[in-house]
Amino acid sequence: MRCRFLLLFVVLVSVFSCKVPENVVYFQNSANLEKISSTNSFTSVFKVDDIVGIQVSAADMDAARPFNLMQSSSISLGEGGGGNTASSAGSGEPTYLINEEGNIDFPVLGELKIAGLTRIEVKEMIKEKLKIYINDPIVSVRLKNFKITVMGEVSKPGSYTIPNERITIIEALGLAGDMTIKGRRENLMVIRENEGVNTYHRVDLTSKSIFESPVYYLAQNDVIYVEPNDSRIKESKTRNNTLGVIISIVGVIISVVTLVVR
Repeated sequence: MRCRFLLLFVVLVSVFSCKVPENVVYFQNSANLEKISSTNSFTSVFKVDDIVGIQVSAADMDAARPFNLMQSSSISLGEGGGGNTASSAGSGEPTYLINEEGNIDFPVLGELKIAGLTRIEVKEMIKEKLKIYINDPIVSVRLKNFKITVMGEVSKPGSYTIPNERITIIEALGLAGDMTIKGRRENLMVIRENEGVNTYHRVDLTSKSIFESPVYYLAQNDVIYVEPNDSRIKESKTRNNTLGVIISIVGVIISVVTLVVR
């Protein structure tokens, strides 16, 4: 009889230990071969303090040269809050820092307000202004400091620079080595700053609804925070309590030893 009970206990433990908790699996309510047409669309717009690379070229490169400021390895433009720099090293194109007014100081053309515009809009604006100086100008515009930060219960927390100006929340977690088993997948937080105002979005990665979230595509400087689950919190409390007890015991022992020595 005891052997039967022991065997039943082992079987039950095996069954429950193999069960995957529902709050660990991603995209649980997606059906096999299900197709979801995403209505999400995201286009990055330039913001204050963004670094923008702008390259002007044309069939007549002599005509384009004044708009590139490539005379030295690092040329500083503007003053005060402008902070614009044009550089010929590394990236091979001049780079400009958007000042507090949302402007860059562009060679020959002067101040251009580009904050709030997309890459395509800036490209077309500069091309239009260049037409009085250059025949058929070619303008390349790139955001150079698209960065996201992943914090909390992930394998490799940190800040990541994104070269292509477009990344999903899933790709960002992949860069950070995915969540640890102790991370809350159903209550992920994305913090987005826009014009000095922080907006907090909650995301459930256990549901396929993540693909329709307004933060599925991340914006520059977004912060992803993965909260610890209850198991991690209890583990942390237990560790702290244990450490406190050890410190107390050591303190008592030192006090006793001190009294004895005296």
